[in-house]
Amino acid sequence: MRPPALSGLRSATALAAAGVLALTGLTACSSSSDGGSDAAAPSRLTVWIMRDSVSDGFLQRFRADYEATHAGTTLDIQIQEWDGIGQKITSALASKDAPDVIEVGNTQVAQYAASGGVKDLSDKVSDLQGGDWIPGLAEPGKIDGKQYGIPWYAANRVVIYHKDLFAQAGITTPPKTRDEWIADTTKLNTGGNDGIYLSGQTWYALAGFVWDEGGDLAAKGADGKWKGTLDTPQAKAGMDFYQKLQALGSGPKDSDEAKPLQAEVFAKGKSAQVISTPGGAAAIIKANPALKDKLGFFPIPGKTADKPGAVFTGGSDLVIPESSKHQGAAYEVVKALAGEKWQTDMAKEMSYVPNRTSLAGALSGNEGASAMAAGAVNGHATPNSPNWAAVEANNPIKQYMTQVLTGTDPSAAGRTATESITKALNSTS
Repeated sequence: MRPPALSGLRSATALAAAGVLALTGLTACSSSSDGGSDAAAPSRLTVWIMRDSVSDGFLQRFRADYEATHAGTTLDIQIQEWDGIGQKITSALASKDAPDVIEVGNTQVAQYAASGGVKDLSDKVSDLQGGDWIPGLAEPGKIDGKQYGIPWYAANRVVIYHKDLFAQAGITTPPKTRDEWIADTTKLNTGGNDGIYLSGQTWYALAGFVWDEGGDLAAKGADGKWKGTLDTPQAKAGMDFYQKLQALGSGPKDSDEAKPLQAEVFAKGKSAQVISTPGGAAAIIKANPALKDKLGFFPIPGKTADKPGAVFTGGSDLVIPESSKHQGAAYEVVKALAGEKWQTDMAKEMSYVPNRTSLAGALSGNEGASAMAAGAVNGHATPNSPNWAAVEANNPIKQYMTQVLTGTDPSAAGRTATESITKALNSTS
């Protein structure tokens, strides 16, 4: 499943690309062992990259540079589809003929690590400058103290705003705190305009508000079992803020940002703000070209001005299967892709947040991506359980939000959601 935070996030370069580079057949997954073992350079390394993650130009440059600096090695880069990828990777990890490097969604690492088929790379963290990784991307790759997934790229939500509506309301500087955000949004919610377009089930935004309060969506107990935590005071405080903000617009209380598509609603020109990845701006402009040059971006405000609001960090990690025949050489590919040179290249090409906080400067001059990078310093991940996908499948968080927004007692709704999350996370099916 495509990392949720990346929906709609594509740079103009990627959108213009005729297609993502497929250097070999899309379905082949064998890893040639012509070179024997890592004692001799392998003739071919198989690398699985997800469709549309990066442009063909990036892959061409990387392959050419890598092969030029690693004599005798050919990179067999195979493009994979997001649809059905979970089962395909699970099968590959269980086989004796797995690819050497696989790109996986960052929230999927726990699921794959639980299979026992992913190599523990904890001893490589220092070599990869892991102390500089952005937290929301590094945390999902670390399971029970062991680093299985190496952060590759990240994206998170920001606030996209209508500059003309801000100017009309006399707002010259984007808000930096929650209180300022509510005050400004109240000013904007006049004259037939929405202060913000926020659906009732934009649960990634709610998660950020809960994290800001010191809470979470679920927690792992000392007994190793998971428990939902939407019945805590911290979750209630996060939902209280969400309710105040959502009331300053006309967003539906019983659907998410896809129903209707929030970019199309914002494109009508009556909404002052929307929470989205920066890539959402392209969809807005496509729906209403008149808004070109009228959109601005700022990080989701935090409780205090010295720290942006917490955000869900989506993106991808790189893993090495245990059954790779060339683990040492595979690590060199991972090290290159996760290193400064190619992180900087990818950030500029794709407008992604680099995996290291110190590389955020690579996005200077790109207003949307810079706002995203600023917010990424307070990035978080969903609970690191291999069963988290079971929670999203029926998503009691969305149901909880709609219940509270339509008048259900928050404590009662929180208890119901907590029970559902707990059951899903501890399911053995």
